[in-house]
Amino acid sequence: MAVGNIGPMPASRPIARSVVLSIGLLSMPLAAQVHYHDDGRPWNNQARRGPDSDVPGWFYNLGITGLRVELMPDEPRHLLVRYVFEGSPAQGRIREGDVLIGVDGRPFQDEHQNGYGMDVFGARGPIGEFAVALEEAQTKDGKGRLEVSLRRGPEGTDRTDVTLPVGRLYGAFGAEFPAACEKSERIYRELCKWLVDQQGDDGSFGNPVHNTFAPLALLASGEKKYLRAVRKNVEFHARTTQDNDGSWLINWRYMAAGIVMSEYYLATREKWVLDELREVRDFIMSSQYTDPDQIAAKTKEDRPEDLPRTPERAIGGWGHNPGFEGYGPICMLTGEGALTLALMRRCGIDVDEERHQMAYDFLVRGTGDNGYVWYADEKASDENWADPGRTGAAGLANFLYPGQSNEHRENALRHARVMGEHPQSFPDTHGSPVLGMGWAAAATSFDPASFRKLMDANRWWFALAQCHDGTYYYQPNRDNAGYGDDSRMNASSVAAFLLSIHRQGLHITGKPFE
Repeated sequence: MAVGNIGPMPASRPIARSVVLSIGLLSMPLAAQVHYHDDGRPWNNQARRGPDSDVPGWFYNLGITGLRVELMPDEPRHLLVRYVFEGSPAQGRIREGDVLIGVDGRPFQDEHQNGYGMDVFGARGPIGEFAVALEEAQTKDGKGRLEVSLRRGPEGTDRTDVTLPVGRLYGAFGAEFPAACEKSERIYRELCKWLVDQQGDDGSFGNPVHNTFAPLALLASGEKKYLRAVRKNVEFHARTTQDNDGSWLINWRYMAAGIVMSEYYLATREKWVLDELREVRDFIMSSQYTDPDQIAAKTKEDRPEDLPRTPERAIGGWGHNPGFEGYGPICMLTGEGALTLALMRRCGIDVDEERHQMAYDFLVRGTGDNGYVWYADEKASDENWADPGRTGAAGLANFLYPGQSNEHRENALRHARVMGEHPQSFPDTHGSPVLGMGWAAAATSFDPASFRKLMDANRWWFALAQCHDGTYYYQPNRDNAGYGDDSRMNASSVAAFLLSIHRQGLHITGKPFE
């Protein structure tokens, strides 16, 4: 699958600042991604364990430099250093409390903008400019050295320049990254090895998000050395799912199980998986909302404002739990549900086609004319585009619908194209940004032009989320759904998956069905 028509660029080739800015930063309105709150959020969120536990808050990671920085509302062209990792290029050269004021001998040019919304998404200002300079420094012309200007001293008046030895091990991302890109390939292989080391004895990688993207990233490699870890995870999914389950927030776990087990079966044809898939199918079908009688009495009492206003509303969808618990069915889970059943049908599992189509009908009701998918089965304005995860899940479900009907294919392309035209909120979506990133990128990959736009606009994220130890970090965003003890697993699992998409090693990323 082609991912663009720009010629390949070796990782060692220097990046012209004007080219990178025009491709990755200036092609859209851009802005810093974080809300400021009077109570100190997000900066005061902390991890209790893991490599980020010593960091005093949830700050931006500046790539492999080892720096964590805070955006300052009163100095929007500067970055406040809040932590320096031991053993990183910045150790001994930059201190906590320093204020970064520029790179490559020039001050930061643009102010960051702050907030969550279509007018302020992206990485404008010091964050985006730092990303460009960091990549340039890792090329042959950059000689592996990053020049940083900063302010320090008791009054913060002493200006000095320091050189960070960032090296040339990774180089810069190629023009078609992750395809034809040495840097992407190196990072992907490092992350795969790291993910295997994080797997628990029971086969789990952590929560349902980890247990989706970690095994899929490993399976996409096509390498036998990773197949054991994937099988171990599939066995975990098989042990922890059944056709009747009363656990809480359960539909997320069952969608993950169905997607991963389906891809594994299609790759290996191990027949024992089919019975496990049937159990997951039976549960998923039982948890799909199809009748007002499924609404629990407690839900009617506690959340009357969320009940469907008409009999057809919410029909065919899935919510956090079976029936109509809490907020009721939502498009993210319904997109995952439709995708899961589509993959199961490709495995030869019998699925009630009418019930399957009900899920697609739910998604259609929640889709604007521009292809953007709203929270539930009521479309937003046709000008909206934020939070692409729901649109991505719907796009994948439509791309993989058995039979490849024109209607589903056209819906899938509309979903892909709206994400390509508006890629700014890719790493900053409602609920689980990681989940949204995975589905959005996978769905746009079926439309090469849209995929290219999405990746180019978020090149800064791939450059800055990588830590000095090679893992990926969960950058600040709207929702604290994943920052904490497992923030590295959250970002590393999805980064590995994203960097595997061009391989077409999975059916959700373009592998042909037999």
